[in-house]
Amino acid sequence: MQLFIISGLSGSGKSVAIRALEDNGYYCVDNLPSDLLTVLVGTLLRSGNTRIAVSVDVRSGNSVQQLPLHVEQLKQQGLDVHLLFLDAKTDTLVKRFSETRRHHPLSEYSTESGLTLPEAVQRERELLANIASIGHHIDTSDLSANALRLWIRDFIRIDRAQLILLFQSFGFKNGIPLDADMVFDTRSLPNPHYDPVLRPLTGRDSPVIEFLDREPAVQKMYDDIRRFIDDWLPSFIADNRSYLTVALGCTGGQHRSVYLVERLARHFSDQQQVLLRHRELEPESLKS
Repeated sequence: MQLFIISGLSGSGKSVAIRALEDNGYYCVDNLPSDLLTVLVGTLLRSGNTRIAVSVDVRSGNSVQQLPLHVEQLKQQGLDVHLLFLDAKTDTLVKRFSETRRHHPLSEYSTESGLTLPEAVQRERELLANIASIGHHIDTSDLSANALRLWIRDFIRIDRAQLILLFQSFGFKNGIPLDADMVFDTRSLPNPHYDPVLRPLTGRDSPVIEFLDREPAVQKMYDDIRRFIDDWLPSFIADNRSYLTVALGCTGGQHRSVYLVERLARHFSDQQQVLLRHRELEPESLKS
């Protein structure tokens, strides 16, 4: 039996994620009180459902803080349980709520009366902190809804019994990804942006690859990062980590970081399960 639990900040795209799982054949339940999780799973299993996805968040009240306990109980029963925690920057969440004119669950219209929207977001972060620490983080601040659906699809298709090594490129101008475990800064490398021919291209295009292949500093940084991950990856595996996100950033997230992430993903795909993400190559931010 596969159970996916979707949690995270309000406005971070949980509805998109749960619909993506439903489209991939999962029996989905939205806004489930965490106290009912084990009851629901038992009932669905007896009914023959083996692919289940539920969304649990602050809408269910204080019971949400018991979610880690229920997750551990289900794992002890031998079930394949995975928690995806969706997050986004506070200013992004405030903008999304303002654009959609929705009320935050912890805003003045809830029991947490008197909170402004930014205060409600911060309070929600505090309430969900213990859940965020046990799940696989996905930062949706700069993701389109379609990109999130693709990320969810990729995630459910791999073997989650092994560590998942995720490489992500990003642009420092849009901030460091919230879901990064390791961050490497590539802004000191020669920048294809200053070549008018290369500027509109990305680190996946042959002319940019050829440009960066010729630069000794680029090769040295690649070798150093590869060696660092090679040296320390066994310790993360020994620590029973399920996910490790390595983020490489350059100024715009279009050339240098994309190039290096692609190379690193190819190298480690021979020995690990690898996922590949390019944050800034998705131009439209998530709106739902």
